[in-house]
Amino acid sequence: MDSLTALTIEKLYGSGDREPAVAPVRVDLNQAQVLALAAAAGQKPPADLRAETAMDFAVSVARGLSHAPRRLDCRFLYDARGSEIFERICEQPEYYLTRTEGAILAAAAGDIARRTGPVTLVELGSGSGIKTQIVLEAYSARHGPVRYTPVDISKSILELAEQEITAKMPHVKVEALHGTYEDAFPLLASYSPCLLLFLGSTVGNLDSSEADRFWEAIAAGLMPGDFCLLGVDINEDPDALHAAYNDGAGYSAAFTRNLFERMNRELGASLNTPSIEHVAAYNPEWRRVEIFARFTSTQSIDISQLGRSFRVGKGEQILTEVSRKFRLNHMVPYLATFGLAAQQIYSDEEKRFAVLLLRRV
Repeated sequence: MDSLTALTIEKLYGSGDREPAVAPVRVDLNQAQVLALAAAAGQKPPADLRAETAMDFAVSVARGLSHAPRRLDCRFLYDARGSEIFERICEQPEYYLTRTEGAILAAAAGDIARRTGPVTLVELGSGSGIKTQIVLEAYSARHGPVRYTPVDISKSILELAEQEITAKMPHVKVEALHGTYEDAFPLLASYSPCLLLFLGSTVGNLDSSEADRFWEAIAAGLMPGDFCLLGVDINEDPDALHAAYNDGAGYSAAFTRNLFERMNRELGASLNTPSIEHVAAYNPEWRRVEIFARFTSTQSIDISQLGRSFRVGKGEQILTEVSRKFRLNHMVPYLATFGLAAQQIYSDEEKRFAVLLLRRV
């Protein structure tokens, strides 16, 4: 495995204080090199698991604004414009997550393909699929033709990923699914034997109760012997986290503001979005970055579809997203309670990010 040190995970579940064994990976690739390693393919129009409507958005916004404290569902950040902005965030030098995870996958993908054998790859929240292309290339090299099913709430970004993969890797059969994670869970058994990919530390967007429900659904959907490849952010450096979620180019701020611009576009909310600020800070007590939209002037959010209006005062903050950070000595035994046993853990030498290969027992 060249720069990888193979360390098999054994007897990890006796103590939550013990650090699990990790295979360190050299992360000396820059962003351009990581992207250059990507190759991909196979296409047909994405199947619609759910056609999201403006009413879905309206109901979610009204529910979140009625909550105390107020919060909004982060999945609505990812419309076509939001998905495009997030891709730009991932390219920023401060946003170490994508770069580090991509380099880990570039070094470890061959070993992952060897450990799982030939499987169907199913990815939740696939986005543009750049990092996944690294994994697809490794599976193609080892096992031949590959079946890949990306699942994403953004139809536009899903179609873009399909086009790019098709152009690069005609030996990969892509069967895209447009919908939410919950829409895809009942279908997982039909893909067995499979490797379920959940990368980018997207799991950090779930609070503890949401995470419990998520892993219960994963455990119910996967068949014994199936695998899950999970990317988690393990960095707790406040300075690095502040920089990552407050990039100098302003894409993080644009991403938060776009949620309210989407309200204008789809709900007719008539908000003055330039007076809405992006606020992101690390909360060490909860080990998570909390992202808020702060109103610098009093405004009303009108939802004509429901005949409702919500007043937001000057200085009020609305939670739009959380990004939890994880400790492996807690995460590994937690996942084991759902029947997901860690087979191998890969991390960069600085231990900023980790990729866990899990097996459904």
